[in-house]
Formats: sequence, structure tokens, C-alpha cells
Amino acid sequence: MQHHHSKTARPMSDYVKQSLNSASKMLGVQSPLNYMDDFINRSFSLPEDDIAYADNALVPGAVPYEPSFSESEPNKLRFTIQPLGPSAPPISRRNDATREMRRIVGPAFGKDALNWFDSRSEEWRGLSGLGWMSYGAWFGSAFDEDGLYAAKIYYELLPSQIEALSPQLAQTSRLVMTHMPTLYPIFTSIGCKRELASQRITFMHRGPLNVSNLGPLMNNLGIGHQLPSLMRVVGLALGGRFEIPQGGALIGLRHTPDGVELKLEILLASLPDLPTRFLDLLRLGLAERPRQLSAMDRWLAAFGVDSATEQGHFSVLSVRVTPKKEASISLYVRPIEFELRDNIEEGRALA
Repeated sequence: MQHHHSKTARPMSDYVKQSLNSASKMLGVQSPLNYMDDFINRSFSLPEDDIAYADNALVPGAVPYEPSFSESEPNKLRFTIQPLGPSAPPISRRNDATREMRRIVGPAFGKDALNWFDSRSEEWRGLSGLGWMSYGAWFGSAFDEDGLYAAKIYYELLPSQIEALSPQLAQTSRLVMTHMPTLYPIFTSIGCKRELASQRITFMHRGPLNVSNLGPLMNNLGIGHQLPSLMRVVGLALGGRFEIPQGGALIGLRHTPDGVELKLEILLASLPDLPTRFLDLLRLGLAERPRQLSAMDRWLAAFGVDSATEQGHFSVLSVRVTPKKEASISLYVRPIEFELRDNIEEGRALA
């Protein structure tokens, strides 16, 4: 496949860095480029108009750069990227993300954090996985006014690797798969913060999912009392819809000091009809939490996705609960996709 680039095309990294720089200024946090400039250059070295970017597992059809707003970390600049370019083998991507994680965790969070990461990630950065991986790994990070706040790596995983999770998480995962055979494990994320480290396992739900069907599983995990709160947020944001189509729901689980946290991720592209007032509905859901609401509005403005007309900008809505915390939301966006969409259309017209 021939890619024709105009003479003036800049590397996509310029746009990603521009986005991060302006967002970090608006949010009053340190620029991620102080830490990750080289990594971003490596990951987005192809020209801005290269439609190969659209072929990625993180945000299919867009550039694999996904900022997110989290109600529980409202003033942070958080984003995930798929390392290296579109054509990189999964194994290289996994290795590059692992190297980046080790490079920034040690200096920022200390030796104990690095040792913890090394022991938790051993199974996923070793020799296994050479043949079966499809994308390798993703890399996530978060920044605040003091600099790096969190770093996280997402590794693909096979069901047979459940045993390599921490004993507690492995036991929970087996329980979950026994209870809901429709759940299939797809990745694990290993994250370090200044004071905390944790590992999550994420399952894909096979077949359509009605959110109320999570009740029995949540009861077993000691969070059944949070189902109404979870359903309220989902129902509000999706305009009264509780049924998530096949391929549209991921369930993440991790252990926190408060007990099990369940994270329901709704892949918005899978919905046939995201309400046109999606953002207004989300704002309504946050109305009782004015601090989070104004933080979300500021965040949306920082990434230039505050206009509700741009439906395609939103990639994932996630809702999480713990035994002690009612539902809180995270919203993932794809800010750099409009040029790609035009290029893809144009490419199809020429093909």
C-alpha cells in the first residue's frame, strides 16, 4: 500500500505534543513532555496524514492517543498511547512500553515501586507471548502540578496467565469466570502512583450485556449494594439504555484497601445510538458534585472536545464502584481523529 504524503506533512507527534502542551497549561499541571518527549516521538513518527494510524487496538479509526477524565482524579492530565508506530510488531510494542515504565517509575516513585513493578510484570514482559499477541501493550500516565502522578502499562493476557496475577486477584478472577462464563480475560494493567500500586484484570463480555445482570456477580464480590448507583449513572448517560451490545462492555476488577473495585467500561462506538445530548446527560449526573462537574468542563475544554456535536470524540465511558464508594465516572476521548476520518474517506474514494 502506497502512502502519498504532501511535502508539508508534519509528524503526528507534533499534534500529540501540541495537544498535551496546551492541555497541561489549561489544567495547571506539569507538561508530560518533560518526561515522555522521546517516547511520543517514537510512537507518532509517521506523518500527520498517514491513515495507517487508524489501524490500532486502542481507539480503532483514530490516532492511538486517548486522554481521559476521571471523577476520582479530577485535576490530573491522564492519557494512554499505543507505543511505536502502526506497523510495529506486538512484541516490540510490549518491550518499548515496559522499558518506558521502568525508565520513569524508578526516578519518580523510588526503588520499591520499581521492584514491585518488576515482580508483578514478570510474566508479561518475559519470553511468553511471542506468537499470540495482537497489539502487545499500551502505556498510560497521569500528571499533576508536581509532575508524574501515575504510570500504567496494559499487557495483553491469556486465560492461562490468570495464575500469574497476585494470589488474591487470581482467586477473584477464577470466581468471576465461574460465575459469569461470558467474561473472557483480555488484558491486565499494572500501575504505580506516588503512594500506591495496583493491578487490574479486564474482561470482555461476550454477547450483549444488560447492566442489571451484573447483580449476582457484584453480590459475590461484596458490592451488590452499589448496583443501583451503577445503573443510575449508566441509564442517565445512555438515555435510559441498560443493554450494551456484543463487544461493547468490558469489566475490570482490582483489589483496593476498601475491597473489590468493579469498573464497567462501555465502548461508545458499539452503541447504535449514543444520545445526542450525551454530554449534557453526563453533566446532569454530576450535578450533585459541583467540584467534579466544573473539573470535567475544564478538562473537556482543555482537549477541545466540549462541543456535544462531535459525537465521535468520545470513545469510552467507564463507571466504577467499590464497597464504600458509589459510582464514579471516567470519560475517554479521541481528540485527534477528525483529519484521519477525512483521509480515510478520501482514501476509500480513490481506491
